[in-house]
Amino acid sequence: MANTTIIPTRMELTRLKKKLVTAQRGHKLLKDKRDELMKSFLETVRDLRTLREEVEEELGKCHRSFTVASAVMSSEAMEQALLYPKQSVELTTTTKNVMSVSVPVYEIRMKTGSDSDIYPYGFAATSGELDTAVDALGRVLPKLLRLAETEKSAQLMAEEIEKTRRRVNALEYVVIPQTQEAIRYITMKLDEQERATVIRLMKVKEMILKEALEEKRAQTSEMLDNYGKA
Repeated sequence: MANTTIIPTRMELTRLKKKLVTAQRGHKLLKDKRDELMKSFLETVRDLRTLREEVEEELGKCHRSFTVASAVMSSEAMEQALLYPKQSVELTTTTKNVMSVSVPVYEIRMKTGSDSDIYPYGFAATSGELDTAVDALGRVLPKLLRLAETEKSAQLMAEEIEKTRRRVNALEYVVIPQTQEAIRYITMKLDEQERATVIRLMKVKEMILKEALEEKRAQTSEMLDNYGKA
């Protein structure tokens, strides 16, 4: 295929050699990036698994507490107690760079300085289980945001790993082999041209020597003829 698409010239050979060096360097850098991304991804997945287990356990406790509170209190009293939240949350979203991947970073800030200031009702007409459930929800909120942050980071890193893997494979199995094949083809053609040139020069030299020898013989024969006549 190369011999039908590539012009075998020294300029093209130089260009392809530079391309090969760049492709090999890029292949090494992308492999290093892929390996580091895989390391960061595996660490993130481990953190994600642990964090998910903790969040699910705490949410289970919240659900059990709300279930008990709803059994003790009427639905109207429960709705009245939770109708107007006392605490508000401000969410700030930033990003950080992990091996050229911009992953999200979530930060929350409560309306008041105390994280425990979250009960929007008086304690006289409510169940203690409701207090426990509200307190547990307030404590699990930062972990929920951390879980969302970690899951999104893992997703973005997985996508980048797949892109990097495709680029590494394209360089390793397509670009580099094709470039090496083209270099071998051009080198072979240039060697053939050089051998053909040497053969032509040898033939020209042989023809020149033969003509010179014949001319010298003619001159010698003519001199002998003249000498015989004299």
